[in-house]
Amino acid sequence: MSDGGFTGRLLEGERVIWSGQPGQGLRLTRRDGLLIPFSLVWGGFAIFWEMIVIRHSAPFFFRLFGVLFVLVGLYFIFGRFLADAWLRTKTSYAVTNRRVLIARSEPFGKLVSMNLNRLQDVELQEDGNGRGTIRFGPATPFWGYRG
Repeated sequence: MSDGGFTGRLLEGERVIWSGQPGQGLRLTRRDGLLIPFSLVWGGFAIFWEMIVIRHSAPFFFRLFGVLFVLVGLYFIFGRFLADAWLRTKTSYAVTNRRVLIARSEPFGKLVSMNLNRLQDVELQEDGNGRGTIRFGPATPFWGYRG
């Protein structure tokens, strides 16, 4: 089995059992069921605000304020999908006989190493086509808050 580009990152006596990359392209998650309608309302209101401000020749501050909200709305509507897809192209995974490795290449290079002996939860959800999701560690609550 290939080491998935993790050569030089392995400990002495460590061997790669599996390596791969996350699914590529645009992906929807359960959270998008709420985030998509919210982003459309946010973006729609921000664009409406900006049009009214421009049409009535409001002060520069109001125009600038509206532009910031329009940009945030555009990111929520489609930019976050593009950013997520791009980051997944830069991410690689490896499971060794000792650790789980997650590497992200530049420009936001990072290596996360989790010792298999210390992982509390491991969950595998497999589709009928043999693809799936494996989660190491506790599940993130829907809103991302652990309390």
